[in-house]
Amino acid sequence: MSESGKIVLVLGGARSGKSEFAEKYVLHAGAICGYIATAEILDREMAERVKLHQARRQKRWITFEAPYEAEAVFPEAGERTDAILFDDITIYLSNMLYGKDAPQGTTAEKGAYVRERIGKLLDAAAQCGKTVVFVSNEVGNGIVPDNAMAREYRDISGWVNQQIGEAAHQVFYVVAGQAVDIKRLAFKFE
Repeated sequence: MSESGKIVLVLGGARSGKSEFAEKYVLHAGAICGYIATAEILDREMAERVKLHQARRQKRWITFEAPYEAEAVFPEAGERTDAILFDDITIYLSNMLYGKDAPQGTTAEKGAYVRERIGKLLDAAAQCGKTVVFVSNEVGNGIVPDNAMAREYRDISGWVNQQIGEAAHQVFYVVAGQAVDIKRLAFKFE
């Protein structure tokens, strides 16, 4: 069953297998699993992506829709489930930066706002007392984007992944469907 208050981060590129790995991890952590869904279905492509994710999940899942202020669903999710999957940070970050009530200012100012909000999310995840697995894209491995908005998103996403990785008990990087526990392998300063 679920380890009390355990936070896990699963990173990878698009179609790397990160969501499938995260789903299996959560299924092994509990009998009844929570799925915190961050996507808003605004077009046909997103509807298809959501369908693919829903088709993989079995009856053991309870879905909690949370495109904004997701920290608010953790008390109920923690009460009703044994382990929780947050899928995903990438879309949640996009909602925060470019959706309703988006912050204004420089990249640094927006980054500070987002890191504060992610801090609240991590606190809520820890306080629910269940294993919580966060999924996020690693968007910084490619070329430097040619426009300011994309560079801003890439930078803030990297900061957020570092913040969650620091708080996490385990961090997995998924490539070609293979997950490596990078936190266990990481160098640590003494």
